[in-house]
Amino acid sequence: MSEQYVLGLHEVNETQVAVVGGKAAHLGGLSRIEGIRVPAGFCVTTDAFRRIMAEAPSIDDRLDQLSRLNPDDREAIRTLSAEIRRTIEAVVLPDDMAAAITRALAQLGEQAAYAVRSSATAEDLPTASFAGQQDTYLNVVGPAAILQHVSRCWASLFTERAVTYRQRNGIDHPTVHMAVIVQQMVFSHAAGILFTADPVTSNRRVASVEASFGLGEALVSGLVNPDVYKVRDGEIVARAVGAKQLAVHASPAGGTQEQAIDPERQDQPALTDAQVVRLAQLGRRIEAHFGRPQDIEWCLVDGDFQIVQSRPITTLFPIPESGDRENRVYLSVGHQQMMTDPMKPLGLSFWQMTTPAPMAEAGGRLFVDVTQRLASPASRAGLLELVGRSDPLTGDALQTILERDGFIRPLPDEGQPGPQVGAAPAPIETDPSIVTELIGRSEASVAASKRDIRMKSGEALLDFIRMDIQELRRILFDPQSHQVFMSAMEATWWLNEQLEAWLGEKNAADTLTQSVPHNVTSEMGLALLDVADVIRPYPDVVAFLQHVEDEGFLDELPKLAGGREARDAIEAWLDKYGMRCAGEIDITRPRWSECPSTLLPIILGNIKNFEPGAGERRFEQGRQEAWKKEQELLERLRALPDGERKAEETKRMIDRVRTFIGYREYPKYGMISRYFVYKRALMEEAERLVQAHVLREKEDILYLTFEELHDVVRTNRVDDQLIGRRKDAFRSYQALTPPRVLTSDGEAITGKYRRDDLPAGALIGLPVSAGTIEGRARVILELARADLEPGDILVTAHTDPSWTPLFVAIAGLVTEVGGLMTHGAVIAREYGLPAVVGVVDATRLIRDGQRIRVHGTDGYVEILPD
Repeated sequence: MSEQYVLGLHEVNETQVAVVGGKAAHLGGLSRIEGIRVPAGFCVTTDAFRRIMAEAPSIDDRLDQLSRLNPDDREAIRTLSAEIRRTIEAVVLPDDMAAAITRALAQLGEQAAYAVRSSATAEDLPTASFAGQQDTYLNVVGPAAILQHVSRCWASLFTERAVTYRQRNGIDHPTVHMAVIVQQMVFSHAAGILFTADPVTSNRRVASVEASFGLGEALVSGLVNPDVYKVRDGEIVARAVGAKQLAVHASPAGGTQEQAIDPERQDQPALTDAQVVRLAQLGRRIEAHFGRPQDIEWCLVDGDFQIVQSRPITTLFPIPESGDRENRVYLSVGHQQMMTDPMKPLGLSFWQMTTPAPMAEAGGRLFVDVTQRLASPASRAGLLELVGRSDPLTGDALQTILERDGFIRPLPDEGQPGPQVGAAPAPIETDPSIVTELIGRSEASVAASKRDIRMKSGEALLDFIRMDIQELRRILFDPQSHQVFMSAMEATWWLNEQLEAWLGEKNAADTLTQSVPHNVTSEMGLALLDVADVIRPYPDVVAFLQHVEDEGFLDELPKLAGGREARDAIEAWLDKYGMRCAGEIDITRPRWSECPSTLLPIILGNIKNFEPGAGERRFEQGRQEAWKKEQELLERLRALPDGERKAEETKRMIDRVRTFIGYREYPKYGMISRYFVYKRALMEEAERLVQAHVLREKEDILYLTFEELHDVVRTNRVDDQLIGRRKDAFRSYQALTPPRVLTSDGEAITGKYRRDDLPAGALIGLPVSAGTIEGRARVILELARADLEPGDILVTAHTDPSWTPLFVAIAGLVTEVGGLMTHGAVIAREYGLPAVVGVVDATRLIRDGQRIRVHGTDGYVEILPD
């Protein structure tokens, strides 16, 4: 019976995580790599832990209670987890278990000192490292002390930090078990960490070495500034020797102690250059064995390296797969679409079927390979101009890559430049009927799709959708449609450039584009003000909506005075806009029609913050301001030399902008409308598959690509393990931040604004809507959590059309992602809101409730003193 409680490290490998935990499984794998030294030791298996848990009184009830706690309830978690730890430590080890451990100790030499280390089954995983969540004890001396520290390691599965980490990663507490590693203690001259990919830039070809004197505990616990080296292709390419004032050493009585380093040694490197290069080479060998970049803890003993831990680096953004060995450059699609969250597989495949550009996938996001366009002189300038104008950070990142010798291999100059990316389309007549005709054609096509899909099911449904997407593409990329909004965008740029040159007027087009016709997105926000007008007179309805807890509330409304009117108003709004939602380009996201309660905080805010008729007044006010600005500019132009020609040309551009810029928002609205037609039909098909016991739940189809779903419908068979893996992967992708620009080396390049004309401490961004405003910052990351007061400034990561209903209630806008012609910028200008986008880390650097000043004309944000 005792054999199942202990396994030697040499007996285990990476496949035995369930038996020995992640850390021990990796150590077992390490011990099998030629040339890699691992301190001798053994593992107390999860079988021992399970037996201890079975003997711990009332432990199941406590774990159940722990699982029900809110992850944000820190005090309750702290109290209950401490109680669980005390219960586990109080369990006396059974005699046969204790004997198995002491027998393994005797084989190693029981008088020696040991490291006793936790090894949980949810630890050192490819998608979640759990680094530092459980406990390690160094220099433990004697069998009795080792048995005591084994119990402490078991209990450390329930430290407050470990419990919270599991809850935030969606891992149930009872499913995680703890093994314990007992290893001979290594008394090192130097120790540290090796990352086989640069943890700052994510470059997979650059290894990063951190080193300090003594045990690695000094570095891990932040007691010292370590030496830091960067190694690429066997050469040190950067170094910084830290001032190391303290070291951690083993204490003679057990445990560790801090010791001061002699002043003359503090600035000495802990490793020689040759040792740094040798260590990086060992790291590459370990990385090759495990098949992914590693975070490695090492010790230098008697001039040789011993490895005491290796885990996957889980914070690196994945690299798109490419069969090409050449260096590649990828642009983030999400930064262009204002949706940098990961997409589920069905959403990714719908977007790939919709777009004409081939796209690579990584980390649940899509990227466009622009290597060829950067390499070709014929297309490079146009790409840089278009991207740089829209998002200077992306443009600068591309320029940074071009300035590196040898990364992009230039193609020969063909002499004849081809059509430039973003080149101005041929001018078209400024005729409002063009827009109404385009919108009419799109609406008729969506209606036909909705009618024709009703009778389709099974394979016929999937075949219909595949064919209908070609109709979607025809409308979405119609040359006349493209010409309309591009001519408006070109006219906008022309106005800003010429009026600044002629009159010194910055961003003049911002005011000129307020309250334009045919902007379906800005009309959506104003229409929700009208819904508030319907509900406001009925206090019972308002009170009811403040306490809605489920999606059935629309059916309950008619029981209240005014409830029928309220329901009809909300449903009429949903009929037109209910296919939208946050992250709407992902077909798998819940739509407002599916979760109408998402809108209630916005409706209630509108009821509280606005007077009746605010929507109509808001539109008319913007229209008047645009008209006055137009008259003022034309009058000033006529006073200039050659003023009549300049005024006439400017008037023609203003008319073009006001006639066509509203349509900029329509193609996406048409696409999302059609996506919702598809989604409703697919969810009905998913229900059929659930009834046929093919799927466990309807939402499982969201984790299949379109082609995989087609196969499931055809065969009535599904791979449940594949869906499980996809769900785990999606959870891990949610913790990642996608870069604007990514290389095939894995390097994330952020770009810089390169401005030095701003006040100290200002946060730099891209000016997209003119004006200056001061107000209270409201840092909001989820639409449903919006709680705004008049005069507030919205600070968020990114906005897509779903955020527009909030714009009527705010005074200004700051986002981390955005460009001149992205939806948030267009609507901010139409509503007359000063806005700065592309402010890196805005939601982290600006605290909720702080007063800030947004300079929408010059592109920066100031945080004001409290």
